[in-house]
Amino acid sequence: MTYLDYDAAHHPVWDYPLNDPILKESIIKEFKIHPVIAQFLISRGFRSLKHIHDYLYGRLPELHDPFLMSQMPQAVERVCQALVNNENILIYGDNDVDGITGTTLLTEFLQDVGGSVFFYLSNRGMLRQSLIVEALEYALINHCTLLITVDCGITAATEIAHFAAHNIDVIITDHHEPTDKIPPCVATLNPKLVGNPYPNRDLTGVGVAFKLAHGVTNQLTAENKITNKKIDLKRYLDLVALGTISDMGSVLDTENRILVKYGMRQLKKGKRMGLLKLFSICDVDINDLSTFTIASRITPRLNSLGRIDDPRKGVQMLLVKNADLAEKMALELDLNNIERQKIERTMSIDVNSMLEEQTDILSNKAIIMMSEKWHPGVIAILSTRISKQYNRPTVMIAIDKGIGKGSIRSIRKFPLLETLKSCSSILINFGGHDFAAGLTLKEENIPEFKRLFLESANQKLSDADVMPQLNLDAEIKFSELTFDFMESAKLLEPYGNENLPPILYCDAWQVWPPKIVGKTHLKLYLEQEGGRVLEGVALNRGFQSKELRKKNLKLRIVFTPQINNYSIHMLIRDFKILNQQSDQDTTKSITEDTP
Repeated sequence: MTYLDYDAAHHPVWDYPLNDPILKESIIKEFKIHPVIAQFLISRGFRSLKHIHDYLYGRLPELHDPFLMSQMPQAVERVCQALVNNENILIYGDNDVDGITGTTLLTEFLQDVGGSVFFYLSNRGMLRQSLIVEALEYALINHCTLLITVDCGITAATEIAHFAAHNIDVIITDHHEPTDKIPPCVATLNPKLVGNPYPNRDLTGVGVAFKLAHGVTNQLTAENKITNKKIDLKRYLDLVALGTISDMGSVLDTENRILVKYGMRQLKKGKRMGLLKLFSICDVDINDLSTFTIASRITPRLNSLGRIDDPRKGVQMLLVKNADLAEKMALELDLNNIERQKIERTMSIDVNSMLEEQTDILSNKAIIMMSEKWHPGVIAILSTRISKQYNRPTVMIAIDKGIGKGSIRSIRKFPLLETLKSCSSILINFGGHDFAAGLTLKEENIPEFKRLFLESANQKLSDADVMPQLNLDAEIKFSELTFDFMESAKLLEPYGNENLPPILYCDAWQVWPPKIVGKTHLKLYLEQEGGRVLEGVALNRGFQSKELRKKNLKLRIVFTPQINNYSIHMLIRDFKILNQQSDQDTTKSITEDTP
């Protein structure tokens, strides 16, 4: 069993739904929705009918005015000036999907309104200082007088100052937490800036880029320089949805939900040739496109460019109009992802060996691992998986030529940036969010960083904080699991970060012995009173089959309902065997390995 498999020593704590019958009844009465959906809303923290209405029924006209964002007027004025004067503009983006989509959006938009635009993306294999130097050289070679960053720049004050020295104005569009002084530039667009009145703090990089495009459109329209027919901002929402989903942007906030909801509709229109070819290669039915499909099938392929190849190819693929060239680019992208998977598998084996041989790694409230054999572009994938597996802050550091590049993922009880700021004296740089960040440091400083980081985690986290937890939304009966219910549950979409699909529970009897499917998965056959039998699959739980080969077993199951081949079945996230003489839970539990 590998570290990515079920660890029998760690059982999740089930957090049962809050019972509020008065609020539940008022929700049912106001919105005419299923009681289970009403209970879901209560379990997810909704307390006002207005908040629920905005969550369920948000529409495009309800997007916030872009000029609510600090320094948007200055940014829009400078962009419009560049358009009038036919200045060359350089869009400089980060190398992940958020940066790729945001760079594509601004490049395409500014071209559509008559701008002269170039783009450049960072490379994960280089230091930040080197990236800024390369981007500056690129700007000078192409005589660019305005640089617009996408999904980056907020922590690069020293480096960005070099552009001003060469008479290149800079507009920063970013969504990462500011960690040092704000770079000297024409305007800084970031909803996380202190004192910024913009209502949505959870915009991603592509979301901020879209707000700039929105602001410029409003200005040009007001000045009668363009018409609404010339620029329809809805056609860029496919990029906003793709970037927001891929960067795990929260889809609990009303504005992000609107952007992703309408962006998914735009994606299903198949207007972007490169994506259409990529969907085909990935065997993705565009009519059944979902946020999960994007995150699991499309995001890894686009991200592979920034990890092991040139992320500029991603922008080129998203912009391409020629079908043959688009297919060629999509095929190359798929091959890159296969190579990335090979690298990842090799690193996974190495990580597994380290965890088995160095048992002290798991003795702290945080996990820190490092190696000279790891690829810096892939460590983010592994840090995410290990953090989820062990419910601990996790740091993975790839060392090359005396420099360590780290990827950090954390849990809700341990925001990262405060701890990273306290370590700043031994870091070359760092940045990101409270729960996903990156850093660079000299190899000689890694032991001291490890000591400080573990000390902080051990002081701030309790044993309970690092226990896996499963929050249950509502109890449901098999008789309620109908196609009408599944249709009404679509009101809760789009799913994604901070808005996961419903996690329901119920008690049921096992009517037939379980089966092993797909070599490692466990298929269960369950029945409730009334005789209805439903099938459920517990991923990677095949090794527990023997424990369930008993007659008359009663189980309490936690699951998410899904429609598969025109039937309703259950993705089982956890279950417990109930005592056959009473309904008291036994101590045996099987935890979910989230797909």
